[in-house]
Amino acid sequence: MDASVELVKHLLQSVVNLYATIPKGHPSTRILGNERLGTGVVVDAAGLILTVNYVVMGAGTIEVSFQKGRRVKAEIVAQDFDVGLALLRVRRQGLRAVPLAGEPVERGAEIVVLASTGAQERRVAGGVVTYLGEFEAYWEYLLERGIVASAANPGFGGGGLFSLTGRMLGVVSLNLNEVARNSLSIPIDCYRTHEAEMLRHGRPVSRPRRAWLGVFAHALEEGVIVAGVVPDGPGDRAGLQEGDMIMSLDAQEVSSRRELYLSLWRHEPGEKLTVEVMRDNKVRRYEITGGDRAYFFRQL
Repeated sequence: MDASVELVKHLLQSVVNLYATIPKGHPSTRILGNERLGTGVVVDAAGLILTVNYVVMGAGTIEVSFQKGRRVKAEIVAQDFDVGLALLRVRRQGLRAVPLAGEPVERGAEIVVLASTGAQERRVAGGVVTYLGEFEAYWEYLLERGIVASAANPGFGGGGLFSLTGRMLGVVSLNLNEVARNSLSIPIDCYRTHEAEMLRHGRPVSRPRRAWLGVFAHALEEGVIVAGVVPDGPGDRAGLQEGDMIMSLDAQEVSSRRELYLSLWRHEPGEKLTVEVMRDNKVRRYEITGGDRAYFFRQL
């Protein structure tokens, strides 16, 4: 695909490299490590940078490298643990910010993906939007309208998905290489809708808070199985174990992972939940206090 060289050069001025260090005691280091590299995109000339939350979650320090110029420190302004976005701020004025798309992207639209691969290194990939719709994942995650594109993420997570007119359509979250050379992006609407709340409160506040179990759920034909638990998370503290088959939540049968998530998210953190699981051919019942994912993974 022939993306305009001038367009890419223009956009690259807004794509930054992120280097985050996380204290060893933070619970996210068990899975994500205590040093993380990522990409961010400048969305406000006054120093606001949008990225994916897993890169900076728990970070003690965050360094931002522009394509030209020295590294600067960044602070976390807001985090959205439900959809997986984070907003950072650097004390630097006059940055080149990208325009955000005002209309939802359509299937078949041509796109470019830009990401960092190092402090001053950037890469680009081109493709088309191949899927728009629900995307669910094993870490208690469900995106209502994920964007899947036929362009693999060419660098670290948090880069930008852009239209050929240079508008930012989404934040690149994951590669989906087990399916094909595709990438998943979080629609920019997820940020635009809650931008004012994130700047004022540090998180979206109009969306109901979601109870969290702290399990990794895999979907099988027979139902939903616990593939792992977050150490010291709500499920772990209550006694859930890897290999448990989740049968019901509050006496409502659970037949799919989506069903589990939607049932769980009808509750807020702090509410009591009853979870029945099948283990060793026996049904076991556990009383669990729904957790708050944002509080559990807060900055130390």
